[in-house]
Amino acid sequence: MKSSGLALFSLGLDPLFLARAAFAARPSAGPPDRRILVCLFQRGAVDGLNMIVPHGDPLYYRERPRIAVPATDVVDLDGYFGLHPRLAALKPLWDSKRLAAIHAIGSPDATRSHFDYCQHDREHQDTPFRAVAFGPELPRILAGTAPSLAIADLQAFGLRAPQPAARDRLTRAFEELYAGSATGLLSTSSQEAFQAVQTLQRVDPTQYQPANGADYPRGRLGKAMLEIAQLIKADVGLQVAFADVTGWDTHVNQGASEGQLAARLAELGQTLTAFARDLGEKLDDVVVLTMSEFGRTVRENGNSGTDHGHATAMLVLGGPVNGGKVLGAWPGLDPANRFEGRDVAVTTDFRDLFAEVLARHLGARDLSAIFPGFTPDPARFPGAISA
Repeated sequence: MKSSGLALFSLGLDPLFLARAAFAARPSAGPPDRRILVCLFQRGAVDGLNMIVPHGDPLYYRERPRIAVPATDVVDLDGYFGLHPRLAALKPLWDSKRLAAIHAIGSPDATRSHFDYCQHDREHQDTPFRAVAFGPELPRILAGTAPSLAIADLQAFGLRAPQPAARDRLTRAFEELYAGSATGLLSTSSQEAFQAVQTLQRVDPTQYQPANGADYPRGRLGKAMLEIAQLIKADVGLQVAFADVTGWDTHVNQGASEGQLAARLAELGQTLTAFARDLGEKLDDVVVLTMSEFGRTVRENGNSGTDHGHATAMLVLGGPVNGGKVLGAWPGLDPANRFEGRDVAVTTDFRDLFAEVLARHLGARDLSAIFPGFTPDPARFPGAISA
């Protein structure tokens, strides 16, 4: 609040490098910067091959006789890659150069475990909203001395009491509650927490109506992105936002054009479309990145699903995006070029993509502080952000 406002607004279990990114990108002086990064986490390891389909490769169909998306259903993008049919709502954004895809992207780490994640050696700093989780309790990944807030619903976040005396008692009780980080509800100071409540009360989430006929899906993801859009348009200083959606761990009965994965992709496509429509011209200052832990195997398994793999696909949406392209070096599906003979190989380190977005979109200068032990190189940037 004091200088950068809602620097990191998170509706789930956030990758901790995003907190470092918000701090590194924040200007120390001068007028407020309107550029915003929104990260959408597909929790469970999304199958990039059925999200951005390599329908021009016969090996894709040979390895997935039951779950490959038929070429006749694919929404073609460039003659080789195409969107899953349940992402068809995104095609106009592709055509207007506001949407790009990056294939064969991921972490060079060989892990396929959902529970391996990087540890954070530098805490968040100086704002109560740098890390916020929507849920009944503070996730373990946000526990510690850094300012972290857990709330169940943006619309319910605040204090309402009809009489001044009752309000004063509630205020004192609230401050005492939030001063005790051992409760697991919050790890921040009572003063900062109460400041955050007052700001959200002024925003008044209960009165928000999406613009331009935007129709968000009624699930958790749609609600999260609607609330992020509200905070962007309320001009409260939001800089880095995070939302997540589960249901991408498709070991069994994954489906092809229809089914389990298709339902998740339909929700994703509808949400991103509504978000872009809702923001209107403000999308010129916003970049949305989709991300996941890793990808899934090239070959389907015996349960008509896929197992944990290596590289996946990511989407980049927004006004500054170099859209209408599938970016990255595609290694192909030939078994000789696969990672450990079974997975799509990582040819783009996800840290290079994030570094590009942070440097070229948010104006971050000290990228070494964001990914300890890793030095981003502009020569490796995939070209997701227009120069």
